[in-house]
Amino acid sequence: MRPGVLWLIASLSLSIAGCAATQPETNEPPPLSEASFNTRILELESQLAQQCDTRSELQTRQLDQQQVLTADVREVGSLLRSLRQDVQQLEARGEEPVIIREECEVDETLSTKTLLGRSEWVGFPSLGTYLKARVDSGANTSSLSADEITRFERDGEDWVRFKLALNDDDVAVESQRDEWVEAPIVRRVRILQASGEESRPVISLLMTLGPIRENVEFTLNDRSHLEYPVLLGRRFLMDIAVIDVADTYLHDRPEFPGGEPADQAAEDEAVDDDDTEE
Repeated sequence: MRPGVLWLIASLSLSIAGCAATQPETNEPPPLSEASFNTRILELESQLAQQCDTRSELQTRQLDQQQVLTADVREVGSLLRSLRQDVQQLEARGEEPVIIREECEVDETLSTKTLLGRSEWVGFPSLGTYLKARVDSGANTSSLSADEITRFERDGEDWVRFKLALNDDDVAVESQRDEWVEAPIVRRVRILQASGEESRPVISLLMTLGPIRENVEFTLNDRSHLEYPVLLGRRFLMDIAVIDVADTYLHDRPEFPGGEPADQAAEDEAVDDDDTEE
């Protein structure tokens, strides 16, 4: 035979042998082993048990809510039946229904205190004059406007001499504006300000305000640049007065010799509708 024919026969033989040796490819997963199969079955059983537990819990909650709702409906029904019986009894009597009003409890502590506005007239019997005062619970100690403050000693005790520091707009008994006032120093207080620390003398003066007649402690400092020559603080208000910040001059102006009558104070009070203060 020819050499070319031999080569062709050999090539065909090799091709047939290669096709026979090659197996067709498939997409099927490899078979599971017994251990893998058992593990997968356990996972499925666990998931199924969890789903059953969740469903059982939801059913239990729904049952509880239904029982609570049923109890509420029964209670409302019982109240409604009782109300119907009361209405039927009233209709049978033919009487007008009786309305019982509940009285509000009144705080007795307020009834023992004097109500003050945010500004009031005060009187100083020892000074012989009345002055306007701002009532301020934010201040601790009350304050009186004074200048030419001079400290001196009398019988071994510290005293102070001063004049009222009033401007032309301040209402007072005219004859007492430039009078010297002397009083013993009760104590001194330290005042912290932006400009530094200051020590002020404190004196005690008899003061009247409406029904109140008390000895009140005042620090002495010049308030002539402020709206009110007198400031009433917490130490005065404590246990005897409360403030109605929406009102002013709830009490009449005191009367002193040389001063204007109390019924003429309305014009002076009207000036303070828009009061300002430090």
